[in-house]
Amino acid sequence: MTSTPAPFTAGDYAARMRRAADAAADAGLDGVLIAPGPDLVWLTGYRPVETERLTLLVLRPGQDPVLVVPTLEAPDAAASAGAPALTLRDWTDGKDPYEAAVSLMRDSGRYGISDNAWALHLLGLGKRRPDTGHVALTEALPMLRAVKDQAELDRLAAAGAAADATFEEIRKVPFAGRREAEVAADLADLLRQFGHTQVDFTIVASGPNGANPHHEAGERTIGHGDMVVLDFGGLKHGYGSDTSRTVHVGEPDAEERKVHDLVRAAQEAGVAAVRPGVACQEVDRAARAVIADAGYGEYFIHRTGHGIGVTTHEPPYMIEGEEMPLVPGMCFSVEPGVYLPGRFGVRIEDIVTVTADGSRRLNTTSRELVIVD
Repeated sequence: MTSTPAPFTAGDYAARMRRAADAAADAGLDGVLIAPGPDLVWLTGYRPVETERLTLLVLRPGQDPVLVVPTLEAPDAAASAGAPALTLRDWTDGKDPYEAAVSLMRDSGRYGISDNAWALHLLGLGKRRPDTGHVALTEALPMLRAVKDQAELDRLAAAGAAADATFEEIRKVPFAGRREAEVAADLADLLRQFGHTQVDFTIVASGPNGANPHHEAGERTIGHGDMVVLDFGGLKHGYGSDTSRTVHVGEPDAEERKVHDLVRAAQEAGVAAVRPGVACQEVDRAARAVIADAGYGEYFIHRTGHGIGVTTHEPPYMIEGEEMPLVPGMCFSVEPGVYLPGRFGVRIEDIVTVTADGSRRLNTTSRELVIVD
């Protein structure tokens, strides 16, 4: 049984908040505004319920971090792991929370703001301080959470191992004669059994449904002769897993095996392209070229990969036009696919992390075509 990792400390969160404030200054911003969501969890360890009441972390270079919170939620905020590294400023119902927030901001400043900040709150801030500019945090500071430290890498590896264990078990269950939703429920149960506290998705796409990359598992009964795309993941120890394997019920025909072998070769090419200094788009190009050269390019209809961390989708993105260089500690998926409308689909996905001289897969289950019953 794997051990539970040591929790992040107030010192860890203080260092992250300093990093964010310094990155803002380097980007020409006056600071960052962090709403409830993954950015706030990563920076402070605090995960409040997202409501119409304003909660906002204000980070400015050279200034102490301040978290504006509703008074009724202040005790929970004070109990969070990062609380010793910041100042709480609470506001009571009936008072204007936006005044409390803008008083911490510089006149005519320009701030990065969490992508998932409610429009209600962004407009409220803008009304009180119309001379302030805002830019989405992913646009302003795309690298903020992209490079993981060793403690984060260990959590991602544990999540990946749990997803691998889930696949090893799901390949043993019956597929033929069962509904996609039943197999999806098995996947969710197994992820939790292997330590996930949150299941984000369990895609089970059989036969023609496999041609839809984000198919929601439904009532279709899986039959003998079906190709079945499995894509599943969630959070363990607060960090994400995400893996895809494609299985076949009974023996595949020649084209099904050909397409699966093609996608496997494309995935190998994408992983082989990963090393420090290489632009993100080169990973996409390497995988896509294999599929295009085989005449299936029009059927690879999504990017090759996405970052992963405290969420299962975050920067960086492996897509044409993304010239950001890879850096050791980045973690992202490599997941090419081929989707033949009305027939079947194939996707193979691993999470990889950039190392000093190349890459390391965090998913290690077989990428061969698995035959299931």
